[in-house]
Amino acid sequence: CPVLAVSNTAINALAMGLATFFVLVMSSAAVSLLRRIVPNQVRIVTFILVIATFVTIVDYVIQAISLELHKSLGAFISLIVVNCLILGRAEAFASKHGLTRSVLDALGMGVGFTLALLCLGGVRELLGNGSLFGAPILGEQFQPWTVMMLPPGGFFTLAAWLLLFNWVAQRREGSEAKKEPSL
Repeated sequence: CPVLAVSNTAINALAMGLATFFVLVMSSAAVSLLRRIVPNQVRIVTFILVIATFVTIVDYVIQAISLELHKSLGAFISLIVVNCLILGRAEAFASKHGLTRSVLDALGMGVGFTLALLCLGGVRELLGNGSLFGAPILGEQFQPWTVMMLPPGGFFTLAAWLLLFNWVAQRREGSEAKKEPSL
């Protein structure tokens, strides 16, 4: 949801990335600290409750900082609770490791997620508005691509990034194959 709907501007992408980053780090720390106390039968429910607590904090903080940003992110802030990245890291990593490793894992995952959202949001805003972080970049002659500001623009941008990464990987494999001596 945040990748396609919220990442229509770099500011929205950064805000959602930072919100997810905070929830991911804090919930990983809490799950890691609670892992030996929580019985297996209620483990997932407890993790969701922990995550929901931090999402509520983020929701109130964003609302206090900027009502406009809160309005543009809308219900997607609340959907952080069911983000597979956060629940997956809580279940797969934080519930099995100590505090330091869990927080470091969450920091890495959070930075990566935020950068991915920024890559999507930056391209979509640039092509959809001709601006970046609200600052005009492409000038008055630029004809905005309205589709980039809509959810389908998220699909197009994601497809373009994947195409670029696959092309780079194939070129790298091709150049490595040329370097290897043939038998």
